Amino acid sequence: MPGVDVLVQAREEFERGEWASALDRWSGVDPATLGADDLVRAAAAAHLLGRIRDSTDLYRRAHEERLAAGDVAGAVRGAFHLSMIAGTTGDASAAAGWVARADRLLGELPDDDLEVGYVAFARMFMHLRAGRLEEAAGCADEATDLGRRYGDRALLAMGLGAQGRLSIYGGRVQEGLSLLDESMVEASAGVLAPVTIGHVYCTAVEGGQEVSDIGRVTEWTGLLQDWCAAHPDLVVFTGQCSLHRGQILRARGAWPEALDELDAAIERYERAGAVDAVGQAAYERGEIQRLRGDHEAAEDSYRLSAERGYDPQPGLAELLLDRGESAAATGAVRRVLAEATGGVARSRVLPGAVRVLVSAGDLEAARAAARELEDVAADFGCEAIQAEAALAAASVLVAVDDGVGALPYLRKARQLAGRCDLPYTAARCRVGTGLALRAVGDAESARRELDAGRDALSALGARTDLRALDHALAPPPVRPGGLTDREVEVLRLVAAGHGNARIAEELVLSERTVARHLSNIFTKLDVASRTAAAAWAFEHGLVER
Repeated sequence: MPGVDVLVQAREEFERGEWASALDRWSGVDPATLGADDLVRAAAAAHLLGRIRDSTDLYRRAHEERLAAGDVAGAVRGAFHLSMIAGTTGDASAAAGWVARADRLLGELPDDDLEVGYVAFARMFMHLRAGRLEEAAGCADEATDLGRRYGDRALLAMGLGAQGRLSIYGGRVQEGLSLLDESMVEASAGVLAPVTIGHVYCTAVEGGQEVSDIGRVTEWTGLLQDWCAAHPDLVVFTGQCSLHRGQILRARGAWPEALDELDAAIERYERAGAVDAVGQAAYERGEIQRLRGDHEAAEDSYRLSAERGYDPQPGLAELLLDRGESAAATGAVRRVLAEATGGVARSRVLPGAVRVLVSAGDLEAARAAARELEDVAADFGCEAIQAEAALAAASVLVAVDDGVGALPYLRKARQLAGRCDLPYTAARCRVGTGLALRAVGDAESARRELDAGRDALSALGARTDLRALDHALAPPPVRPGGLTDREVEVLRLVAAGHGNARIAEELVLSERTVARHLSNIFTKLDVASRTAAAAWAFEHGLVER
C-alpha cells in the first residue's frame, strides 16, 4: 500500500536525521493509520524542529493510544516526554501535571521498573525549581542507578549529567566535573537519540560554564556545535549552542562575534519556545555592550533579561556605577549578595560586587567579598575563576594604596589569564599592575604597564575601562601642602588623636601603609612629629578646632 511505503520512507528519513522531510510525510498520512511508534517518532521530529505545539499534540496522541492499548510503560514514557517539553518551554504547571500522571501510572508497574527512573528524572526538575537540592539529588541518583541496571544508555547519560550538576551545586566541584565527563562519553558514542544527545551536551556545557572551567566549556561547545552543524534542520538546542559560543567568544576577546552569536541565541530560543532561556543570553549581551560603552543598548538587554526571569545583576549595578549612580549600584550589589546562596551563585555575583564596592569606596565590604571569592575559587579549582579572585584581591589592595601587597596577586592573575587565554582579564591585570607600581613609586615601570594595559583595552574596544583608567590617572585635586586625598584623610585622624592602628582600622589600611602615608605627610609639611602635623592641619582648615 502507498501509505505503508510512505511510513517506511518517513522512518528511514527520521533515522538519517532528515526530520523535516520525515515529518512532512507523517503529516500527509491519514492520522488513523499512524500507530503509537510513528506518533512518537513524529513528535520527536517536531520537537527537534522547534515545532513545540505539534510535538506536544503528537506525544499526547501517542500517550492516549498506548493507554488504550494497555501499554502502561509506553504511556509513562510519553508523559515523561511531555513533562520535559513543558518544563523547557516555561510551563511549570503542565510539567508537574504530566509528572503527577506518570506517578499514578507507575502504580501499575513494578517498583524497580525502568520507567521509574525516567519519572524520577522528570521529578528532579520540580525539586530544582523549588530549591530542594537534596531531593533533586536523590532523583538523579535513582535515575542513574536504574539506567545502569537496565543498560539504558539514554537514562544513564542524562542521570550522570544531572548527578554532575547537583554535585557542583553541593560544593563537590571536581566530582561533579568528572560525572559530566562520563555523561559526555555516553553522549559522544553515537548511539543515543538526538534529543538525548542535545540534552546531555547542553547540561555538561552549562555545568562547566557555571564553575568557569574554560577548557571543558570550549571542548564541549565544539562538540555541540559540530553536532548541530551536522543536522541543518535542527532548531532546538541551537539556541544553547549560540549562547555558549557567545560566552566563549566573549572570554576570548572577540566581542563583535560574540554579540552576533548572542543575538542568534535569542532568536533561536524564541523559535524553539524556550522563552525563559532568552534571559541569560540577553544578560550576556548586555555585559559586552556595557564594556564597550554602549550604555543604552546594555540597559535594553538587562531589561529583557529581567523580563525573562534572569536577574541582570551584578552587570546592571556596574552600569549604574558607570553612570555615577553609586548609591543605587551598592544597594543592588548588597541585595544580590544577601540573596545568592551556594558557591555557583556566589561565584557569579562576587567579581562584579568587588568592582562596584571598590569603586564606591566601601572597601571593608569589598575586602570581605574578595576573600570569599578566593575561597570559592579554591573550592572550584578552575583557573579562570582563580584569576578573577586574585584580581579582585589586588583591586582592594590597590584601592588602599598597598601596591606591594597587590603585586603578587596581580602576577598570579596575569599568569592564570594567560593560560586560559582571557585577554580582557589580562588587560585588567596590566592596568592593576601599573597602578600598584605607581603606588610604590616605581613610575617608569608603572608607565610601561599602564601603556600596555591601555593598548590591550583599546584593541578589545573596552571603552568603559578606558574611561575608568583616564579617571584613575587624572591629576588629583590640589590640596594644601600638596597632600593627596588619602593623606588628608590620615592627617585628619592624626589630628583627632588616633594612633596608627585605629587609623588603619578606620580607613581599611594596613598599619604599614598608614606609616608610609605619615612619612610622606611629614616630608611634604616639613614637620617632625604628629603634634606638629596636627597643628598644621588646624591652621590650614583641614579640621575644625
